[in-house]
Amino acid sequence: MTQTVKRGESLGTQVAGVLRQRIVRGELAPGARITEEALAEEFQVSRGPVRDALTQLSFEKLVEIQRPRGVYIVGLSQDDVDQLYSLRGALEHLALSRAMRVDEDERWSEMLHAVQRMADAADAGDHAAFVAADLDFHSQIYHLADHPRLAGAWSQYLPTFTALLEVTINHDDDLHESSVDHVRLMKVMREGTLDEAAGVLAAHLDGARERMLSELRTREA
Repeated sequence: MTQTVKRGESLGTQVAGVLRQRIVRGELAPGARITEEALAEEFQVSRGPVRDALTQLSFEKLVEIQRPRGVYIVGLSQDDVDQLYSLRGALEHLALSRAMRVDEDERWSEMLHAVQRMADAADAGDHAAFVAADLDFHSQIYHLADHPRLAGAWSQYLPTFTALLEVTINHDDDLHESSVDHVRLMKVMREGTLDEAAGVLAAHLDGARERMLSELRTREA
């Protein structure tokens, strides 16, 4: 089946996005071989964007490029999930500690807007809108941190965490609990201590990690 891509956004980014979703969802099994030729035909693009996509996925450790043999799906193991969330926890703890220094109300307005969007998405049962608002919320922590290199590290892994969230969010029929979690995190960032905020963040990320591990265990059963 032909997979269409939009002309405008980087074709390589779009191809990587589709493949990343397939890998994280388990639609492409670890060990499966894929080829540039087949992907170029499926997406109706030249090999250049396909090569760019595979290079990005190789950086994310989701595929392994073995020239001239081909490209093999690595997928996600339980250890991979643990590594990803421990890395995110370390990055986000640093970002949070710096963001909490910001006193100006106007600089928190984008995070407040993301919280409202999550509440609206929870009311509507709109998982896709919730994912977008959730990621915007966490991106704002890095923005408030005023640390470009830290924000750059988050940006590198944001596509992977987007794919993970798109899987784990479907474990929640009712999104209101997650919405309230984000309200609690924002409140403690503005009014609490660093230890309190770090605890709320750690519990939040541990919950996401456990949902992804549960997904993997279900696939393996």
